[in-house]
Amino acid sequence: MKATVVGLVTPHLLRVVDLANKAERGINIDWHLRDEVAKSMGELGDQYNAPALVAAFIEGLEAAAAQAARARVHYIGALQAAATSARNLRRD
Repeated sequence: MKATVVGLVTPHLLRVVDLANKAERGINIDWHLRDEVAKSMGELGDQYNAPALVAAFIEGLEAAAAQAARARVHYIGALQAAATSARNLRRD
């Protein structure tokens, strides 16, 4: 089976989106969010096509934040914080 960028990045995005949904319900996810992003960046950064995977991860987080409704302030904030954190951890 051939691994694709989508196949490798999607599970990481879904874990962050799940945390963003918890933030929407009022749960404090700050530490969990930083931990999840760091783990994702580490796992994606170890792949042979790390730059493409990291770029897709950040792009996916930003796209999810852009698509969220304005009423979902905590959801958007969590996704934007994850994208910023991922960008700061990038190994370029």
